[in-house]
Amino acid sequence: MSSYNKGLPPRDDRSRRPSAKGSKKHKKRSGGKSFFKLLMTILIIAVLGAGGVGGYLLLTLNDTINKTGTSGKVAPENSAKVKPLAMLLLGTDYRPKTGTHLSDVIMVVAMNPKTKSATIVSLPRDTRFQMKGYKTNKLNAFYPKFLVAEKKSGISAKQEMKTMLSKYMDIPLDYTTVLNFQGFRDVVDALGGVDVTVDADMCYKDNADGTNIDLKKGPQHLNGEKALDFVRYRKSNCKTKTKPSNDFERNQRQNEVLHALIDQTKSLNGVMGAGKAIESLGDNMTTDLEAEQIKNVIAAYWNISKENVAFIPVTGEWKSPYVYIDDSELNKAKQALKDELAGIPQANGQAE
Repeated sequence: MSSYNKGLPPRDDRSRRPSAKGSKKHKKRSGGKSFFKLLMTILIIAVLGAGGVGGYLLLTLNDTINKTGTSGKVAPENSAKVKPLAMLLLGTDYRPKTGTHLSDVIMVVAMNPKTKSATIVSLPRDTRFQMKGYKTNKLNAFYPKFLVAEKKSGISAKQEMKTMLSKYMDIPLDYTTVLNFQGFRDVVDALGGVDVTVDADMCYKDNADGTNIDLKKGPQHLNGEKALDFVRYRKSNCKTKTKPSNDFERNQRQNEVLHALIDQTKSLNGVMGAGKAIESLGDNMTTDLEAEQIKNVIAAYWNISKENVAFIPVTGEWKSPYVYIDDSELNKAKQALKDELAGIPQANGQAE
C-alpha cells in the first residue's frame, strides 16, 4: 500500500470567493502527515521502540491505558487480535484558553489483524456535510455541537459522531478516539523539545487565546508551545507582516516535526521522556475503546509495516466556505475501507 501526498485549500484568507471562471480544485492533505498521526506515531515509538526500558514503559502504558480506556469487557471473538475493526479518529483544536472543540482532523481507520494492514481515509475538515437527519454544516462543526447536546440527550458526542460517520461511510464504526492540541505540546516537552529548521519568519498574535507566534527563519530548538506555533501558523497580523502559509506548507512542517521527534525517541532523553509522553497522551485523549481492547490493538499491530498502511485523502472543490468533496473519490475510499475489513488486498498493493 502507498501513501498519498496532497494539499488543502489555503486558509490564510477564507473570506475570498473563487473568481467567475469557477472554483479551483485543491488537493487534500496526506493523512500520514497529519497532527493526529504525529501523536499516534510517537505513542507507538515511545512504547515499543525503547527496548532498554521496556519494562518501565510497559508499566507506564498499562497505567495510562487503564485510566484512558473504558472498563468494559471484550468478548474473545471481538478482540482486535482476531476481528477487523473500524474506528473514527478526531483531532480537535481544544485548548484551555479557547474551549473550542472543532475537529480539524477527521479520519476513518479500518484495520485487519490477519493481513496486518490498515487503511486510513482522511476527510476535509471543511467538507459540506449534508445527510438526512442532520442540518447542513461543515464536517468539523458537528463534534462541538454534539458535546453541547449530550447534556440533554444523554448520548455522548463520540457516539453521535460514530453513528453519523458510520452512515456516511457505509461501514459500521466500532470506536471513536479524540485527541487535542495540548497532547501535542506535552509530547514535545516530554521528549525534551524538537530540532527543526523554520522555513520562514512567522509572526501572529491573538490576545483572545494568548497566541504569540514569533519564530525566526533558520535552525531552532523548539519547546512544545513553539512547536505548536510552528505547525499551526497560517497568516500574520503583525505590524511587519510575515509570509502567509497554506495547509500544504503546514503539512510539510508537521512532517518535519514528526521526523524530528522520531529522532528524539532514539536518544537517551527521548527514552527517559517516553513515559511522560505516554502519560500526556492519556491526559489529552478520550476514547470509547475498552482498556482491554487498547491492549489488544497494540498486541495485534505493534509491528505493522508502514508499507501496509494506506493513507487515502478525499479531495474536492473549494468554494468558500466549504469543500465540496469528489463523489467518485469518496466512493473509492469507502470501498477501500470495506476491502480492508474483508481482508481483500488492494490492486497491486496500492491505495487507489
